Amino acid sequence: MPYYMDRHELAGVTAADVAAVHLKDLAVQDRYGVQFVNYWFDYEQQTAFCLARAPNEEAVDTVHRESHGLIPRQIIKVDESAVQRFMGGIVDHEPGEAYVATAFRVILFTDLEGSTSLTQQLGDALVMAVLRRHDAIVRAALARTIGTEVKHTGDGIMASFRSVPDALQAAVLMQREFAQAEAAGDLPLGVRIGIAAGEPVTDRDDLFGSAVQLAARLSSKAAARTILVAGAVRDLAVGKGFQFGAYRNFRLKGFGDAVRACEVVWRPS
Repeated sequence: MPYYMDRHELAGVTAADVAAVHLKDLAVQDRYGVQFVNYWFDYEQQTAFCLARAPNEEAVDTVHRESHGLIPRQIIKVDESAVQRFMGGIVDHEPGEAYVATAFRVILFTDLEGSTSLTQQLGDALVMAVLRRHDAIVRAALARTIGTEVKHTGDGIMASFRSVPDALQAAVLMQREFAQAEAAGDLPLGVRIGIAAGEPVTDRDDLFGSAVQLAARLSSKAAARTILVAGAVRDLAVGKGFQFGAYRNFRLKGFGDAVRACEVVWRPS
């Protein structure tokens, strides 16, 4: 059966309330061939996300209606492996346990500048060696900062983090290692990084939503050897020990209004 993720916008509830509601779903789910796998509850944002296996989205909605009447704002079909990667795994917990786990994630994209022209200059074999060096650097930084690789984009990597400081620290570690690799002749071009933040389900009925699109657009807009972050990311990094350049407004494909963003100030190690 396919997997579905839904989003509930709540008000005035606690983790215990959400756990109790989840138990009610479990009591009804078998009647409609549904299996609720997990949920995430963000107390501060008063939102909850449920992941379920079901024959269709109507079955998920029916279980919620019958068990407690809290109707999700959205239900979308998702790929379980994509959810696992984006959320950094799914933590099992006892049914009925008061459980808080935010669905908020920080998204990071790397992008090898000029990789297409480099292929024409060096050939596939040498370019693959460059990509492997890039990938090794990114994955080492992710391991040090509890980041999760979501997917490889061909000339970069998409990753997710549970916190803004972790994502920023990973980006700085990456750029420092990229700089050393360039100096050693192992990386003949610069890497640009874009970072944005948000929740996995949006009004566009997409698992990753606008935060992923924004991070990808920022990575393509950034200059080589820089880290360009959305304004919301900088706001969430106040007091965390990072330095930033001045805000600038960017026109990005797919975004009607100008997007405010700035660069992270980093120094070689």
